[in-house]
Amino acid sequence: MPAAAILPSRNEPLTISAVTTAVDLALNDMHGVIVHADSSDGPDTAAAFATTPTRAKTLVLTGLERGKGAQILAALQRPELVEADAVLIADTDTHAPEPAVYRALLDQVRAGAALAIADYPRYWDEANLTNHVARPLIAAATGLDVPQPLAGDLAVSGRVLAVAQQAAAELPDELARCVAGYGIDAFLLLTAATTGPVTSVRVTGPKRHAGSFDHLPAIYHQAVPVLLHLTATWPLPPAPARSSTDLYRATDRALPPGRVREMVTVLNGLDPAPGGYDDDAWPHHLAGGWRAVTSGTPPTEAAVRLWPHYVRRVRAWLTSAQHATPRQRARILTAAHNCLCAALNPTAGAP
Repeated sequence: MPAAAILPSRNEPLTISAVTTAVDLALNDMHGVIVHADSSDGPDTAAAFATTPTRAKTLVLTGLERGKGAQILAALQRPELVEADAVLIADTDTHAPEPAVYRALLDQVRAGAALAIADYPRYWDEANLTNHVARPLIAAATGLDVPQPLAGDLAVSGRVLAVAQQAAAELPDELARCVAGYGIDAFLLLTAATTGPVTSVRVTGPKRHAGSFDHLPAIYHQAVPVLLHLTATWPLPPAPARSSTDLYRATDRALPPGRVREMVTVLNGLDPAPGGYDDDAWPHHLAGGWRAVTSGTPPTEAAVRLWPHYVRRVRAWLTSAQHATPRQRARILTAAHNCLCAALNPTAGAP
């Protein structure tokens, strides 16, 4: 059966051509299809895609509702994807995309995985939602430790995507709006994990793409309610939680002078009480938010309550981690991960 790819984009004319070429090489199938799902402010991104030569057939969807999830869900409704046994979803802001990574993701799904996701090392100042919320929460609540659950580059089986479309249609309005945005990554991962195995494809070098810090509030308020809801209502018996043996990869890099200070200033403006005293370690606040949802608090409300604690966690991380070594940073993140696992599953033992 043919494979397919979905390339959601917004205002990425400088990178989409290279991503398209890499995806086409990974598909290596004249019967495959690459769907460009675009919500750009102008025609440049779609034009760059349309003029990129490919072996696979191409389909351009423009003028879509803004939101990564809305774009992906719109693409999934296309009849051209019905017969695909595996569908690759790739970020279109990636610099130097690697066809081998995309191909490995597809191969994992063809070998039986419900979903395969890239495991890139991340620069120490990035991936704050992944490192402080998504990875530890998924591991603690489900026992599934996915190093980069929000990686953006993944392959999903056709069967899982059919299940995901149905599940998305049944979500309450507040969560549906989250899934239409940045909540789509967590939604696809956790939906797939209820149907079959989830695997990671380990990548050696960091992913180079547009930074996400400027969108931190939007990413948080769209992704965290989905994470809280789906982990709090997890339908399977959680796998035995354990201490993580796969250290976080917080790769070093030099930032421009004053960059950390600028980021901290932004975070101070996002925290309603930036000087407030916080006597609980971060993982306990995250555990409290998760327990609130299990007790009936709407996940969007729980996420709002958790927000100032998250901002303080990111601020404390940026302030302290800038002086740490990569190994020290990995140990700090792994310790918080294990603390949350122990909080949500007190019977967890060391490996």
